[in-house]
Amino acid sequence: MDTASQEISLSGTRIFRLAHWLSNAINNGRLKLARRWKFEPKTIAYQGYGSTEWVRVLGRVVLASKPVPGSRADHAAKNGNQNIRGWRAFTSVPIPGSEVEIEIGGTVTKVRADRGGLVDIDVEVSLSPGWHTAVLRSQGTEPAEASIFVIGPETKFGIVSDIDDTVMVTALPRPFLALWNTFVLSERARMATPGMAVLLDRLIVEHPDAPVIYLSTGPWNAAPTLARFLSRNMYPSGALVLTDWGLTQDRWFRSGQDHKRKNLERLAAEFPNMRWLLIGDNGQHDEQIYSAFTRKHGDKVFAIAIRQLSVSESVFAGGHSETGDHSASAVPWIYSPDGAGMARRLKELKLI
Repeated sequence: MDTASQEISLSGTRIFRLAHWLSNAINNGRLKLARRWKFEPKTIAYQGYGSTEWVRVLGRVVLASKPVPGSRADHAAKNGNQNIRGWRAFTSVPIPGSEVEIEIGGTVTKVRADRGGLVDIDVEVSLSPGWHTAVLRSQGTEPAEASIFVIGPETKFGIVSDIDDTVMVTALPRPFLALWNTFVLSERARMATPGMAVLLDRLIVEHPDAPVIYLSTGPWNAAPTLARFLSRNMYPSGALVLTDWGLTQDRWFRSGQDHKRKNLERLAAEFPNMRWLLIGDNGQHDEQIYSAFTRKHGDKVFAIAIRQLSVSESVFAGGHSETGDHSASAVPWIYSPDGAGMARRLKELKLI
């Protein structure tokens, strides 16, 4: 590397360090402001998954506003009837480095949250297949319970599904409408993709031991809203695997594509005998990500189902990827604008 390149590299490193310092300073400022406004610490537990020997536990520690006791918002929160504007999900402030105690199956594990307040850890514990409950505790917060689905060693089929524009119409590729849907639209105004809930329900009826993993590039802030959406629209319970926006340790912006690739690779390593149905849409990068994963792990993919965007969605999205020629692929590819069309093809494959 010549002197000029070294100087550019050092300059870039200094700028990146400055950006991290600025990011931390902004978060510290938000923490101080939240405490001044009497925000309260809160532990949030997300649904997880695992095997009979370990489980992946996900959670977050934040400062969040609390509804006034007896108010309409307080009543709605207690009854699970929230109808929250999208921007409110982003008012909570992560508490970095919080110590979190995790209890599941008689095993207690202590871990520290990362700089985004996130906990994502594998806990070694012996559990039977099926649903279990993990309890997360952090100082000054109420205990939070997370449902954990333990996958039995005999289970050979699972489902990985995208969320945005796959099970929920969010128009994520459209910058302005994406901002509207994410930050302004009330959560009950969000639309489920036609037929997708019925399709996933039929798959679980046929394969009751199959795990469902909702793998999305959406932010963790939106996890509670997404969980309520999935439940309200009668989608099967499943782990949410989301990400955070902004700086990472080695790059300016977190890559949604890398997030999906890494978690698919993780699932392949965690469950080497599983074959997955991969569900996504053709408005982002799902086809390329799933295709690359299939070339590497063809024996771990049962089929790929792609939801096709409508003409209007494609126009606003700036077009969509072509329905490629997958005749040489050993893995079946399914294209349909809705769940009913996917169901017909999956019935031919004897999945339902």
